[in-house]
Amino acid sequence: MQREEKQLEASLDALLSQVADLKNSLGSFIYKLENEYDRLTWPSVLDSFALLSGQLNTLNKVLKHEKTPLFRNQVIIPLVLSPDRDEDLMRQTEGRVPVFSHEVVPDHLRTKPDPEVEEQEKQLTTDAARIGADAAQKQIQSLNKMCSNLLEKISKEERESESGGLRTNKQTFNPADTNALVAAVAFGKGLSNWRPSGSSGPGQPGQPGAGTILTGASGLQQVQMAGAPSQQQPMLSGVQMAQASQPGKMPSGIKTNIKSASMHPYQR
Repeated sequence: MQREEKQLEASLDALLSQVADLKNSLGSFIYKLENEYDRLTWPSVLDSFALLSGQLNTLNKVLKHEKTPLFRNQVIIPLVLSPDRDEDLMRQTEGRVPVFSHEVVPDHLRTKPDPEVEEQEKQLTTDAARIGADAAQKQIQSLNKMCSNLLEKISKEERESESGGLRTNKQTFNPADTNALVAAVAFGKGLSNWRPSGSSGPGQPGQPGAGTILTGASGLQQVQMAGAPSQQQPMLSGVQMAQASQPGKMPSGIKTNIKSASMHPYQR
C-alpha cells in the first residue's frame, strides 16, 4: 500500500511539473499576443506553438507511462466545504479559487463532461457506427481529395504571389550606366576631343572649306588648300565656276590666284 502511494505521489509531482511548464508557456504566449502584438512576427508565433505542442506531447507521455497509475481510478472526496475565504487555497490556486463551497465544488471536481456534451458525443459515436466500411472509405477518399485540391490552390497562390513580387522588385536598369550617361550629357564627362584626320573644321553648305580640293582644267594638278583664309573662299568659288563654264581655258588672273592660294602663308 505504501509503495502504491509513493508511486502515486511521484506521478502527481511529475504531472504537476509538466502542467506548470505548460501553464507558464501558455501565459507567456498570451501576454505576447495582448501586449506585443505590434512587434510580433509569424516565426515567433510558430515557435510558441511548437513549444506548446512539445509540452503537450510530453504530458501525454507522462500520462501513458507504464509506471503512472490510472488516475481515473482515484476518487477525490472534499472533506471540508466552507463559504469563508481560504488563504491557503488562494495561494495554491494562484488566486483563482478563493473559497471551496458548494457552488464551486461541482465544477472543479467534475470527472465527466456536461450532460449536453456527453449526449452529443454519444450521438456522434452512434452515427459513426452506422456507416459501413466501404462508405467510410469513400468519405475518407473524398475528404483527402478536397484537402489535396485546397492545398494545391494555396500553393499555387503562394507561387504566384512570390513570382509577382520578384517581377515587381526586378531591376530593369543599371544605375552605373544611367549615372555615366547623365554625366556625359550634362558635363561632358568621359567624352574625348578626337577628330578624324584631314578635317580642320565644319564648312557651310554650298561653300568649300579649308580642305577643299580644286579640280583644274586640262594640264592642271589637284591643289589642296592647307590653310587658306576665309576671305579667299569666294574667289575659289569663282575659280570653280569659271572651270565649269570654260573647261578648256584658264585665264591668267585665275592662275595667279591659285598659285597664291597654294602657297604657305609664311611664304607670301
